[in-house]
Amino acid sequence: MSKYILAHDLGTSGNKATLFSEDGNLIGHEVYSYNTHYFNGTWVEQDADDWWRAVCCTSRQLIESTGVLPSDIAAVSFSGQMMGCLCVDSSGTPLRPSMIWADQRAQKQADQIEEHISQWDYYHIVGHRNTASYGIQKLMWIRDNEPEIYEQTYKTLNAKDYIVFRLTGKFYTEYSDGNSNGCFDLLNLQWSEELLSYAGIDIDKLPELKPSTFIAGTVTKDAAAATGLAENTPVVLGGGDGVAANVGAGSIAPGKTYSCMGTSAWITTTSEKPIFDEQMRTVTWAHIIPGLYAPNGTMQYAGGAYSWVKECICRMESYDAKLHGGSPYDYMNQAIQDSPIGANGLIFLPYLLGERAPRWDPHAKGAWIGLKPENTRGDLLRSVLEGITMNLSIVLDVLKTQVDINEILVLGGGAKGEVWRDIMANVYNARILVPTLLEEAGSMGAAVTGGVGVGLFKDFSAIDRFIHIEAVHEPVPQAAASYAPVKELFDECYYALRDTFKKMG
Repeated sequence: MSKYILAHDLGTSGNKATLFSEDGNLIGHEVYSYNTHYFNGTWVEQDADDWWRAVCCTSRQLIESTGVLPSDIAAVSFSGQMMGCLCVDSSGTPLRPSMIWADQRAQKQADQIEEHISQWDYYHIVGHRNTASYGIQKLMWIRDNEPEIYEQTYKTLNAKDYIVFRLTGKFYTEYSDGNSNGCFDLLNLQWSEELLSYAGIDIDKLPELKPSTFIAGTVTKDAAAATGLAENTPVVLGGGDGVAANVGAGSIAPGKTYSCMGTSAWITTTSEKPIFDEQMRTVTWAHIIPGLYAPNGTMQYAGGAYSWVKECICRMESYDAKLHGGSPYDYMNQAIQDSPIGANGLIFLPYLLGERAPRWDPHAKGAWIGLKPENTRGDLLRSVLEGITMNLSIVLDVLKTQVDINEILVLGGGAKGEVWRDIMANVYNARILVPTLLEEAGSMGAAVTGGVGVGLFKDFSAIDRFIHIEAVHEPVPQAAASYAPVKELFDECYYALRDTFKKMG
């Protein structure tokens, strides 16, 4: 009798529950949206009870819609948003809303850490820069501004770790989410006592660290009643969403690389040791697979920049799409195909929301540079796709200094367009692989991690059952060579304007 794995992917906008069979087939999925509260400019919070409600509803709906018996679900596992801070008391009750990854209020606390340790030294412990984004800085903010909450805090958890607690009654996190706390010793896979001393945080307030495949416990009687799952179903920790996607994209051995092209975008590979860049342009995560690492660079606004262009200057394409059917992007792609490599000398800097990797420049702005009367609408659009891709190629070049990368699997909404995939192949000078499922990497990674955890799969190579490649784009040598000077010009344009951006506020 076939067994199944239930994967919950707790994202920013909602939870997606996905059921896979042990042979890698997607049986069904359900989505439950929840609210995110944005306020005070940089404050971003979510209610942990919404996460639990989402897990309960989607689990029940999925069991009902697929007809799968709860007793045939071999494991529940997770992919979840990272870099958060949820304070709970000893009974697991949330003491306040969770400060999620997008919350940036803890800059003062990041500065306090930097009084004790340089960015360079911090980077070489954690694999990341010291910023307000990470969990420990957020917990410091709570200590400094809500001391009564800090005193009551028994543990701080990320989203999936809270759901693991609700299912099993156990407090754990695993290495990838531990890494997102910003006080994690990347080489030794343990909490860094040195950084915790600089932060002034009690180590007992952090959960116990375990591998991603660790079985945290089994579904309790109360949790079974709430979710529709069978009591005593094994619950596997899973991983942070960005790293779970590594497994789901087949990035399970050194050099295996993928790129996710969503509102933001990133390139991540797998390596046997962290990649410490001299300019700290990239970061390194603890991989879900023991002994491996996930070097990565995430840009702030990729598909978001292309969507902005669609909304602002492509109303005609949107009208045609509405009138004749199809997507506005189909009409935009037709115009892009008529523009040559380099967009007739037009450069686009895609920094509409500042930039993370590779620039780490909050003052950076978006810009078209080199406009001439002969430039066409197609040139404007092509330059946007080229600018986004060239920015990511800087990240790729850093990763290539220590890992051999010849092909990249692409995911997300940006991977749907053939024109953009051709641009990627030539800018990266790498083969581009397009899987059938573009939005399921986190869920598939969680499922395989769960399957390995309960012994349903021998090892992580089981992901090969889940991934089916439907298109391959090969780089064209002449086109790849043509992009080399354009990439240099792209870099020069940013540095020429970097100081000017700072003056623009």
